[in-house]
Amino acid sequence: MADLGFAAANGLAFLLCVMFLGYVSLIFVPYFRHRPSTAGDEHQFQWHFLVPCMDEQSVVEKTVQGLLDTFPTAHVWTVDDASEDTTLAILRRLERQDTRVHVVARFRPEARQGKGAALNAGWQAIEEALPAGQPRELVMVSVVDADAVLDADALAMVAGPTFFGDPGVGAVQIQVRVRPDPFRAVDDQPSIPRRQRLLIALQDLEFTGPIAAMQMLRSKTGSVAMGGNGQFTRLSVLNDVADRHGTPWHGALLEDFELGLHVLLAGSRTAYCHDASVVQEGVPRVKALVRQRSRWAQGSMQCLSYLREILRTRHLTAGGTLEIAYFLFSPWVQLVGGVVYATLFSSAAYYAATDPLGVGHWWGGGAWGLVPLFLLFGVSPFLIWAFTYRSRVRPELSFSRTLGLGLVNSLYVYFHQAATWWAFYRVMTARTDWKKTVRYSQHAVDAALDLLFRPPVRPPSQALARLRGSGGPAPSRPRSGTTVAASAAPELSRLRREPVTPPSSITQRDEHALAGLRGASPLSTSAVFTGVHKTRVDALRYGPISPPVSAVQRVPDAVRDSEPITASH
Repeated sequence: MADLGFAAANGLAFLLCVMFLGYVSLIFVPYFRHRPSTAGDEHQFQWHFLVPCMDEQSVVEKTVQGLLDTFPTAHVWTVDDASEDTTLAILRRLERQDTRVHVVARFRPEARQGKGAALNAGWQAIEEALPAGQPRELVMVSVVDADAVLDADALAMVAGPTFFGDPGVGAVQIQVRVRPDPFRAVDDQPSIPRRQRLLIALQDLEFTGPIAAMQMLRSKTGSVAMGGNGQFTRLSVLNDVADRHGTPWHGALLEDFELGLHVLLAGSRTAYCHDASVVQEGVPRVKALVRQRSRWAQGSMQCLSYLREILRTRHLTAGGTLEIAYFLFSPWVQLVGGVVYATLFSSAAYYAATDPLGVGHWWGGGAWGLVPLFLLFGVSPFLIWAFTYRSRVRPELSFSRTLGLGLVNSLYVYFHQAATWWAFYRVMTARTDWKKTVRYSQHAVDAALDLLFRPPVRPPSQALARLRGSGGPAPSRPRSGTTVAASAAPELSRLRREPVTPPSSITQRDEHALAGLRGASPLSTSAVFTGVHKTRVDALRYGPISPPVSAVQRVPDAVRDSEPITASH
């Protein structure tokens, strides 16, 4: 009986491997046959960017300003979802400065109900702001994250004849790239530790390789999926979905994919534009990455409820139906595969340990055949993607570096396995909450704040000597908060291109030092300064305020001793 079960597990494992390789082969074909798309006239459409924001003070100002500068005819709608930092204050200031910026503020308890709910609030605001007679099919709504940077020709590309130039296309997804650049230093991006560069490189490889190839296959089958960043949809299509279901976006944690399903089920087509891209921040930490991917996996599991409607609709081709079904079943197949492969590994270890003639006999008796099978199914596909990444995206990579990237890529897939099991646990425990992925730039700001305001530790003898005025050995540390931040985290200085001239007062100098690290204006930085000490953010809407006494007291002692303290801003 045990031998029969082992044989069944072997057969199932082989079937899963063949399915995986078959799918990889299918997505390779359109990927390598891709030809550049033709741009169109972007001025025939009206463009509205929809930027959901929740605690995005470290990135949102640069993103909004970048959209305004790059696309002067577009409007930017920002939805603040009850941010607990200074995001709303920053957005209000930008709204006052430019009439193309619109702020939709959400507050508890209605806020923080998921990204989809925030997007619905933005969609409703856009719809209400437009004149009644304006053709909605010529109004394009683009969802971009608060850390997004779009190509300058992105609007022209999605306006092309194979995209919105075709009246039958209701939504377009563009390519996604990841920053910071893991292979070279750039002035306008933070320097990242070497141990985190590899993880970001693997994410960029994933988005520009397998994910892009999947979208190209979907272009052939008519089942292109929408992503959470860089998606464009006709307002008329969003209204059509809302007429059918109440709102365009719904409750799945994978709300972007869910929207794409609704667009297809409503009779519109979706398309993928590989020749325009949006760049987003990568996730530099393993735990945060697994948490993010578990949210995606859980959202995919939730969307399985649409399978019956997908099978019944006449708006999808047979190929599109099969492709969507494969995607919806993927997390469940991963769960089954995890159990099967773990069972086979345990069985192999058991047979090796209990072979009466030893491990050598077990190995020579045919177990060695596991190695080529593992290399064929578990390593070679990921090596191929690494060399594809080199040929299509990163030609400057050396052969040895690409080989190493491919080998690590074969291990990277196990993060997805862990994320799927985490998602399964959340489904079984009926948990639908989620934690927002912290921006890399926010880690930099937090580090700077910690360095600027951390109370210094001085030996008791030195502190007593200073109080008595009897001198004592000088502390062997920098003598200003800005020097502390710069010496301990030099990579943060590249977050802003232009230097910031520090004023004379202590609080202003520390404030402007933070502005140089964050790329923010003194007003928004004042909010950071005071926000650290739990001062009400609402007061910041009316201008900068003085920090509480505790904030001044926490300025490093060396600074306080060397210059007069002032609390003015």
